[in-house]
Amino acid sequence: MIDSKDLDPNFKYEVAAEIGGANINRCFACGTCTVGCPVREIDEKYNPRKIIRMVLLGMRERVLKSDFIWLCSTCYTCYDHCPQDVQLTSIMTALKNIAAREGYIHPSFKEQARLVSKFGRLYEVEDFDNKKREKFGLPPIKKNFDDITKITKDTLPKEVLQ
Repeated sequence: MIDSKDLDPNFKYEVAAEIGGANINRCFACGTCTVGCPVREIDEKYNPRKIIRMVLLGMRERVLKSDFIWLCSTCYTCYDHCPQDVQLTSIMTALKNIAAREGYIHPSFKEQARLVSKFGRLYEVEDFDNKKREKFGLPPIKKNFDDITKITKDTLPKEVLQ
């Protein structure tokens, strides 16, 4: 049930003002984004059209706390097929940015940020990896990228890197 006192009528304007969110008001709920979505094929609860509706209704807290905004695979299928050029992939990025600024970050993204900060990539390079590369005549991969570590430590919130 939706209680009108819990709605934020300015949320859609906040999203529209965010980089990538400008076309949110173009959506007329045709469902093309949902029908073509590969994430929807795996999880039938995932519904991009519903997320847009929730934003337009002003369901700010439910959207920002939702796991669904973090599930978008940024494949651009919805972006390419939308008859209204809503640019849903960009809107999802805008929603993630707003959520992150307010401390709502999905645990899997916190872990990815921690790994990138620590190793400069999503996994640690082991000696085994470089020995295998050496067999194929490939140069070794650096184990750490100090510049990426510094950038992430200087820019990411401390609670993300813990």
